Amino acid sequence: MGLIHTVEPSDTDDVADASRDETLLLVTMVRLRQGPRGLQLDDQTCAGLARWAERFKGVVFCGLLMEGDAEDDTSVTWVDVDTLPDSNRLRFLALPFAYKVGAFSRAYRATRALLAEEVGKADRLCFTIGCIFGDWGAVGGLEAIRQGRKFAVWFDRVEYDVLRNTLHTMSFKRRFKERMTLPFMKIYHHYLVRRSSLGLFQGMDTFNAFAASSSNPACVYDVHTRREDFIAAADVMLKAAQVEAGVPLKITYVGRAAAMKGPEDWLRAIHDAVQAGVDLHATWLGDGPLLPQMRSMVDQLGLAGQVELVGYVGDRETVLDRLRQSHLFLFCHKTAESPRCLIEALVSGCPIVGYGAPYPQGLVEGEGGGAFSRMDDFDGLAALIVALDRDRKRLAGLVRDAAATGRKFDEATLYRKRAGLIAAHA
Repeated sequence: MGLIHTVEPSDTDDVADASRDETLLLVTMVRLRQGPRGLQLDDQTCAGLARWAERFKGVVFCGLLMEGDAEDDTSVTWVDVDTLPDSNRLRFLALPFAYKVGAFSRAYRATRALLAEEVGKADRLCFTIGCIFGDWGAVGGLEAIRQGRKFAVWFDRVEYDVLRNTLHTMSFKRRFKERMTLPFMKIYHHYLVRRSSLGLFQGMDTFNAFAASSSNPACVYDVHTRREDFIAAADVMLKAAQVEAGVPLKITYVGRAAAMKGPEDWLRAIHDAVQAGVDLHATWLGDGPLLPQMRSMVDQLGLAGQVELVGYVGDRETVLDRLRQSHLFLFCHKTAESPRCLIEALVSGCPIVGYGAPYPQGLVEGEGGGAFSRMDDFDGLAALIVALDRDRKRLAGLVRDAAATGRKFDEATLYRKRAGLIAAHA
C-alpha cells in the first residue's frame, strides 16, 4: 500500500489547486494559550497551519484555550499566531477547555451555536476527533450532519484502544469513569466516521480500526519534515560504512517517558542486549512522568555507562542531527497510535526497530528500513538488537533503506495531497 488509501482516485493535485479559492474550518483538540502578545500555538501545529494557508483562501482554526498557566508535563515551544506566514488568511477561535462532564455541559450550548455559525460559513470542513466530553470536533461533526454538510473526520489514533491499554496507570476514580465511557466512545466515533464524507486516518493502526466504517477512507501521515531535513546521500554512505566497520551501536529514542511509550521495556531490551555482549550507547530524548523511574531503573540495571536520559530537547535540528548519527531508533510503543518520531527517524536514515504493529510496519512497506519483534516482547527485541549487531551488512542495508523510505515523507507534498482530498470530498 502507498501513503494514501482511498476509494476515490488519489491524484488530487488539480483539486488541491482549486481549493485556493475556498475556506477551510478546522476544529481540533490542540491547545491554545494566551501569551503576552496574544494567542499562541505549539510550533508543530503552526507549521501545519502555514501549509494549510498555502492551499486555502482562508483557514479558521478552532483549538482549546488552556486555563490560566496550566500545562501538562510535556515541554512545548509556543509561537505567537500573528507571526505566522499568511497570518492575514488565518482566523483563530479559542474554544472552552471542557473535558470534565460539568464543564462540557455548561459550555455545550454556546459552543455548539458558535460552531453552527462557522460550519454554515466555511466551504470545507475537517474535524479532529478523539474523545467524548470536551471534544468540540465531534460536536462540529454533529452540527455538520444537522446542516446536511459534507465533512472530513481526522483521527490521530484509536483513542478507545489507547485508553483501554492505559487504564492500569490511572487513578481509581478516572479508571472507573473511563471504563464506563469506553463502549460509548467506540460507538460514537464510528457513527461520526460513517456519516462523514471523508475519513483521514493517521497510520495503518488507525486506518485499520476505522476504514470499514468509512465510505471514503484515506491513510495519511501528519508530518513536519521537509526535503531539507532529509539526510544527505553522502552521510547515508558514511553511516552505512561505519556500521559495516563495526563501530559501537548508537541507539536513540525521542518521545515522552510515559507508560504508552514502554520506557521500562526499552531499558530491559537494552540491558539484555548489553548482557549478550553488544557494545552500545543508548539515548532517550524527552521528558515525562516516568523519567525519574527510568533514572532509578538505569541504576538498578547497571546501565549508567550505556544509557543517557537527556530530558527535553527543544531544538528540532539538534534532535534530527542526533538521529542522523544514530544506527537504530529503538521503540516500544504499546498502543495504537501514530507517533511522528518514527518518520523523523526514517528521514534521518535511522532504521526503526521495535514492537511490530500496523503503523510502523506500514511506514517501511516497500523500500524497507525497519525490523520488528512481537508486541510487548522485550526479550525478542533484545535478540533482534543482538542479531543486527552481529550482521552488520544487514544493518547497513537497513540504514540505506530507511533513508530511501524517509524521502516519501515531505511535508509540502503530503499537505498538498491532503488538501486535495478535503477539497474533493469534504
